[in-house]
Amino acid sequence: MTQLDVRPQEGATKGKGLGGNSVGLLGSAVIGVSTVAPVYCLTSTLGSTAGEVGLQMPAVFLAGFLPMLLVAFAYRELNKVMPDCGTSFTWTVKAFGPRVGWMCGWGLVIATIIVLSNLAGVATSYFWLLAGEITNSAGVADLDHDKLVHILTCLVLIGAATAISYRGMTATKGVQYTLVGLQLAVLAVFVVMALAKAGPGASGPVDFPTAAPFSWSWLNPFAVHSFGAFTAGLSLSIFMYWGWDTCLTANEETIGSDRTPGRAALIAMVVLVGSYLATGVAAQMVVGSGGTGLGLANPATSDNVFAALAGPVMGPTLGILLFVAVLASAAASLQTTFIPVARTVLAMSTYEALPASYARVHPRFRTPGRATVTAGAATAVFYTVMTLVSEHVLVDTIYALGLMICFYYALTAFACTWYFRAELRRSVRDFAFKGLFPLLGGVLLAAVFVKTLTDMWNPAYGSGSSVFGIGSVFVIGVGLLLVGVVIMLVMGRLSPAFFRGEVLNRHTPVLVVED
Repeated sequence: MTQLDVRPQEGATKGKGLGGNSVGLLGSAVIGVSTVAPVYCLTSTLGSTAGEVGLQMPAVFLAGFLPMLLVAFAYRELNKVMPDCGTSFTWTVKAFGPRVGWMCGWGLVIATIIVLSNLAGVATSYFWLLAGEITNSAGVADLDHDKLVHILTCLVLIGAATAISYRGMTATKGVQYTLVGLQLAVLAVFVVMALAKAGPGASGPVDFPTAAPFSWSWLNPFAVHSFGAFTAGLSLSIFMYWGWDTCLTANEETIGSDRTPGRAALIAMVVLVGSYLATGVAAQMVVGSGGTGLGLANPATSDNVFAALAGPVMGPTLGILLFVAVLASAAASLQTTFIPVARTVLAMSTYEALPASYARVHPRFRTPGRATVTAGAATAVFYTVMTLVSEHVLVDTIYALGLMICFYYALTAFACTWYFRAELRRSVRDFAFKGLFPLLGGVLLAAVFVKTLTDMWNPAYGSGSSVFGIGSVFVIGVGLLLVGVVIMLVMGRLSPAFFRGEVLNRHTPVLVVED
């Protein structure tokens, strides 16, 4: 029998009516992997990373994994005492107060809207590219270049993803098992076939003249030719891990909400780093990281590596599976990425940091229905407007994403160390996992944030456009954060109790659902 029990305790938070015990450890880990979209990240980032750091790309993938792992420890420790779907927002409010917490939540929300827009666009492009491959028609594939057709297809995909997310975690989980399993299986086939064609005695050197023999130096980050190249590659690598924290955002709907999400996040991280390393090494062995031919850094193909390698590595028949995998990866992530934004908005509304209407939970599906639909509508409007205004603006918005990611991840990591500061002397474990590791992760991400911010000032960063001599990426990134400041000031007038710390603070009571 289920009952509600109000228990005042340190670090406690409120239940919000979500469907509890909907997802187990495996389902939570699958959702985390799905949100990251490993196959999509690889096809869009392998080339760019190789262009920055050359054959040290696998080392940069490892370097990007380090701060993410350290921050994951912070999420795990905070979730143990505060399993709240507001995650970064709720935790930073409790650690640093309402204004810092509100901006942290805004960083997560705006980053997610940008990602949703990008994923929808990629899924649309691969839909028509796959349709062209299947029908063997260049005309069908070219429909993606028709702006009206592209936008309409994109809106349909956004609508479908919104509808699935609206129906709850059970529906989301069922779809994700299939899509994540498919993309990881195809990725494994690609790795095996690439290694076979690059191996001794294979036809690789003939068919792939840019192939590079494996070297352990590929795993040495200190071999990167310059610090600037390393930080640029690291920024791309960090983007490739973004989304694992969705496991934590679904904590109120997970079996064992205080421990399962943290474990699932760590499992997802291990799967991701393993996939990235295996694919990066295999791709370099078969085509190298140069800028000519099929080399990963070739400017003509670097933004979509798998489109260029599918046929040569896997053949015309199996190569189509790689297109299917990229489409599945983008579509799966498009669906699960609604989870963090909708639940963060739900939490912010529950604690009166946003209008109360967004705190409504669907009585049947037990999901934040209004927040989910609003996120879908915002994504549709954002992508449509950006596409119609300028493709350069859309590209620069995506480049600005890294700034948002580092912003709210770093704040969450610092929040962990500060929140548990009185417990750090209790044991070596507490000192390491609640203090040292989160602090190091936060410092690393803060450094990337500052470096990215200074690089963005240069108009050459991103699409190369500028506003009054300032890089467009800088204007967009900082501008979106300032929009958050304006909205926060407005909410300060509408909901003064939250900003006085009366609604959510370190000692907020919890509304627990017990079985």
